Formats: sequence, C-alpha cells, structure tokens
Amino acid sequence: MTPEKLMELAKEAMERAYAPYSRCKVGAALLCADGAVYQGCNIENAAYGPTNCAERTAIFKAVYDGHRDFTAIAVCGGPEGKIKNPFPPCGVCRQVLREFCRDGFTVYLADGEGNVQTYTLAQLLPYSFQADKFIL
Repeated sequence: MTPEKLMELAKEAMERAYAPYSRCKVGAALLCADGAVYQGCNIENAAYGPTNCAERTAIFKAVYDGHRDFTAIAVCGGPEGKIKNPFPPCGVCRQVLREFCRDGFTVYLADGEGNVQTYTLAQLLPYSFQADKFIL
C-alpha cells in the first residue's frame, strides 16, 4: 500500500472523530504486515484523561483482532478537521507504538500541503525502555 493511500484512509478516519472539546480532529490508518488496515479517530471526553487518540484507537482495534505485526501508520489532524501542518503522535501513543513496533516502523504525517512526510519510530521516540535497558 502506498503512503498516499494509507494517508487517504487516515483522512477518512479523521471524519469520524468525536472532538467537541478541543475541536481538533485526528485520524490514523495502521498497516499490518499482512496488508490489513485498521483506522482510528480521536474520541474525546470532558475529563480529558479518558480521551483516546486516533493512533491508539487503531492499534487497540488491531490487537483485539489478533494482529501484532505492524509496518506503518499514517496520521493526520487539525482544528475542525483541517490539516495545516504535521500532527505527530503524542508521547502516550509513541509509547504504545513502541510496545508493538521497532525502530524501523514507518510513521507518515500529512504536512497540510498535500505531501506526506516520512519518519521512523526511532526518529520520533529516540530513547525507549525495552528489555531492561535503554535503546538508542
């Protein structure tokens, strides 16, 4: 699957966001090694703590269905669902990604100009705690 197609699925997921408090809609599309794709959107709560991000929604859906081997995720978001700049995963989402993915896992971000930026998980989360040691 191309990065552009995965991003289109993330944009589609963004339309389903429930974001009445921040008004910032986020969508994600997670690509599994077998080609399956799981979409997720952010789901807010007035207490904010129970809010779930788009990336985690997609990951949790995939894990529930038995998937554990992920190759890439596309993420997009912005105020009122208008993409103006890259919207990288938050720290909690990066840590959840680290639970299931390794350094070379690909993260695609929409830049607001119709382009897709490409990062690795290692670039977004350079220091992680895994197997009782820090990995650089």
